[in-house]
Amino acid sequence: MSDAIDPPMLTGFGNHHATQAVAGALPVGRNSPQHVSFGLYAEQLSATAFTAPRHENRRSWLYRIRPSAMHPPFMPYDGQALLGNLAFEAGAPTPNRLRWNPLPLPVEPADFIDGLVTYAGNGDVAAGVGCSIHLYAANRSMVDRAFFSADGEWLIVPQQGRLRIVTEMGVMIVAPLQIALIPRGVRFRVDLLDEAARGYACENHGALLRLPDLGPIGSNGLANVRDFEAPVAAYEDSDRPCELVQKYQGRLWSTMPGHSPFDVVAWHGNITPYRYDLTRFNVMGTVSYDHPDPSIFTVLTSPSNTAGTANLDFVIFPPRWMVAENTFRPPWFHRNIMSEFMGLITGEYDAKAGGFAPGGASLHNMMSAHGPDVASHDRAVAATLTPHKIEDTMAFMFESRLPFTPTRWAMETPLLQGDYDACWTGFAKAQLP
Repeated sequence: MSDAIDPPMLTGFGNHHATQAVAGALPVGRNSPQHVSFGLYAEQLSATAFTAPRHENRRSWLYRIRPSAMHPPFMPYDGQALLGNLAFEAGAPTPNRLRWNPLPLPVEPADFIDGLVTYAGNGDVAAGVGCSIHLYAANRSMVDRAFFSADGEWLIVPQQGRLRIVTEMGVMIVAPLQIALIPRGVRFRVDLLDEAARGYACENHGALLRLPDLGPIGSNGLANVRDFEAPVAAYEDSDRPCELVQKYQGRLWSTMPGHSPFDVVAWHGNITPYRYDLTRFNVMGTVSYDHPDPSIFTVLTSPSNTAGTANLDFVIFPPRWMVAENTFRPPWFHRNIMSEFMGLITGEYDAKAGGFAPGGASLHNMMSAHGPDVASHDRAVAATLTPHKIEDTMAFMFESRLPFTPTRWAMETPLLQGDYDACWTGFAKAQLP
């Protein structure tokens, strides 16, 4: 596969950007002039309501070769049926702790769309609440195909293989240990830069993901605005038919425009795809005693109507120093009001001695007791507490205030580990005086 050159990027999360692939394509002083340069078509993409407060309003103006409305009617998609909200809405919630082996790479040709499998979800797409969690495994690029979701923004977390993500607003190369955020409605294509690719995707149906407030942390720490990168304008002028697949109200639909949908020559605004390098996260931690809450590892958050309780948090567990004294350093035994879907990009997770492999996943729904397994617990209790750095790892968590309902596929696949509960058996009984 090709070693693609990383295209130039714009920096800043939520900033108003302006970029053009052809000089003079961006209007000056007017968003929708009577005559756009070169006969381009002005189109506004709104990610929030028109009347949202100014500090929350997200929209961009696109100047394109053809209107995006120029396509035949959508028809139900004939492809695979493992992606969609209906897959978990028809399922049954479970309080049991679940863990899956990695999704195998496909044997038959499969691109990003047909390599997607929905594992779990919550909320209501129509009400704009909750999220859906998908995993993907692909061995070919999308050829003359594009995808978008009308149901929510997509947070893509590669675990294996580099992706070249072509969007209406430009191109991003996203590798493992990086993430991509694709706004709701933005059309994109995934090209593989390696023989195969695998990873995770969380589709956020609620309030837009944003950087968390820092509060007492102050002005520095966690993910920095400047480390988020947006694509510069780039366009395709192709009259070759391209299948356009969209996810709408939990189902997939397809149409066949007679041209490439990636024909935006210039754009400006504050809603755009982003790339972020997880290794740039500025980790906070205790330098005295006790184990801090995982909220200090929050990269992005989608707030709910309850202050401080997220519709969705994206949390990572990166390399970091552990220096706390007289403290049980791994995650302690806990029961949460929040529900946790975890994945592992590389290395090992410090609370599990085995069974949680890169590309795998686990689900601990609200109030499901969980924590370290026997081996991890005993090792932490017996450890000599000197400063220690956790290295060569990157786990993450999609955390939500709503319980996750696994899909029927996720409950019936042989990837589901039937012996997961066994990791909490064999703890010695405490001996009281």
